[in-house]
Amino acid sequence: MYQWRRLGQEQRDELLSMRKHFRYPLHSPRHIDSGNRFYLLTAACYEHRSIIGATAARMAECEVDLLKVIRNGGCEIAAWCILPNHYHVLIRSKNVKDTLAQIGQFHGRTSFLWNGQDNTRGRKVWCNCVETVVKSESHYYATLNYVHHNAVRHGYATKWQDWPFCSATQWLEEIGTETALETWRDYPIRNYGKEWDPPEI
Repeated sequence: MYQWRRLGQEQRDELLSMRKHFRYPLHSPRHIDSGNRFYLLTAACYEHRSIIGATAARMAECEVDLLKVIRNGGCEIAAWCILPNHYHVLIRSKNVKDTLAQIGQFHGRTSFLWNGQDNTRGRKVWCNCVETVVKSESHYYATLNYVHHNAVRHGYATKWQDWPFCSATQWLEEIGTETALETWRDYPIRNYGKEWDPPEI
């Protein structure tokens, strides 16, 4: 299983440099309505195998390509976290069905590519991408916390900003640690799971 902490500093610097110019602006929610809403998109590798995380380069490419697909589809990207066996992306979409169709095509392309690289033709790579509608401002910020805390929750990092394939570092730079801690306290993620630990930020 891929672990960021196992990479040397030179490898980390190379990956971060490759990703730097693909940073997307993060936004607070405007109006949450039926025509243009925020959704949490979640997809996992089949049987939760670490197919995304086979290599660090694949992790980085998956992040860049997935965000590009979503952004080119006209969506606003609010937060994301790519892990070795699943991902979460918080988006604002006018037509989530179209967004899911575009992600389905992305899944098809990456399945073909990765199975070729791994010499595993016919392997099932992805489960379906599912969407959860964001119902309120408090739900939005709890979801934001959930996405940014995901790498810590699953043991890939001890701090939000230690995981590179995530929007947490950028968000912390934009709002500051104090505001991030206030948001964590004010919008807990208890509804997303049990026995969550507070983030180290």
